[in-house]
This record gives sequence, C-alpha cells and structure tokens, in this order.
Amino acid sequence: VDRYEADPAHPTGLWLSELAHASDVFAERGFGQTIVSPAGGASPLEPRSLRFPGYDGSARAWHRDPARMALLESTASPDQIDSADYDAIYFTGGHAGMFDFPGSEGLQRITREIFERGGVVGAVCHGYCGLLDTTLSDGGYLVAGRRLTGFSWREEVLARVDGLVPYNVEARMRERGARYSKALLPFVSHTVVDGRLVTGQNPGSARETAARVAALL
Repeated sequence: VDRYEADPAHPTGLWLSELAHASDVFAERGFGQTIVSPAGGASPLEPRSLRFPGYDGSARAWHRDPARMALLESTASPDQIDSADYDAIYFTGGHAGMFDFPGSEGLQRITREIFERGGVVGAVCHGYCGLLDTTLSDGGYLVAGRRLTGFSWREEVLARVDGLVPYNVEARMRERGARYSKALLPFVSHTVVDGRLVTGQNPGSARETAARVAALL
C-alpha cells in the first residue's frame, strides 16, 4: 500500500501483523520473499496496527528490526517483477489496500500470470481488495464462482470505520460472483481454500492463511 487515504484524522496503511505473520511462516519454510506495492517505494503502516491487540509479538519483532523495516521503505513496483520467478502472490491487508490495490494493473498482471501458470494466490483481510478487478485471460473475474473470504462489512461496522471506507468490499465481491463466506463470530480466524485460491477473513486469520498457502506450495 502506498499512500494515506480517507479522513486525514484516520491515516491508514499496511496492517503490520498480517505481513509479519506471513513472513514468519514463509521464512520458516525457506521460501524467498519479495515485498511489492502498487507504486513501489515506501509503504506506510496503519497506526492502529501498532497498538494492542494487533501489535503482537511477531509485529513487534518486525517493527523493532531495522533491516526488516528498511524493506518497507523500498518495496518493489509491479513492473520490476517477472511473475515467472514466483510460485505465489500474497496480498496483506490494512485499509489502504481498499484504495490502492483495485486500480493496480501491475498487481493484476502478476496475479493473473501466477494463477494461470498454476501458482497460488493468497489474500488476508483487506488484501482481498487486490482481487476485486483481477481478470483472467478469458476476460472473466478470477474470483467469479470461487469460494473466498475477507474482512466483512460487520467487522467494518464493529471497528467503527464503516463511515470512512470507500466501499463495501464484501458486497462488491458478491457482485463479481464470488462465493463469499465469513465466520459466525467477528474477528475470529476464518480461512477458505478453493483450489489454488487461499483467503483469510481478518488479522486473526493471518497465520492460518499463510500456512495454507505454504502447504499448497
């Protein structure tokens, strides 16, 4: 995610624990990782992700490590990425993804190419905004007819940001033909695997979602 959006009193960015949990899971398995954002360069953090309960041990370890924080100051841009070098793409959340992800043709290209080559597409929380407008070579939406999850509208309301977000992503996913589901209770871990598409509902789903991606790889 590249920029602060919405109400200036409510700056947004990347939700750190979602990146940290995924990075931990992938590193434990020896996977190479590249951090990419829609325009490259610095990726800001969502301030609320630096407070309890989102600011857990994994997030703190990342935040206190200058080397890892430096990775967020110089993310790659999509045009620097050859999708043939990657087996998966994984979208992390934070409300900024609602603004920056859908319009990124570069991220859509990488996603389409990896998926059509037989790779894995993953997303957690608001990361699934990156899948909203991604089409396959036949022109259809990647999400059409596929089971998935992501941050729910009920969770937006409970988080008291429903008046700040630019759209209802849960509703838009359904409009694109996605078979959306969510946990009975908000903010508990919920992960959905549909073939090579793996999605998690909220920050509490980050580790499980990354583990499911890793299992497919």
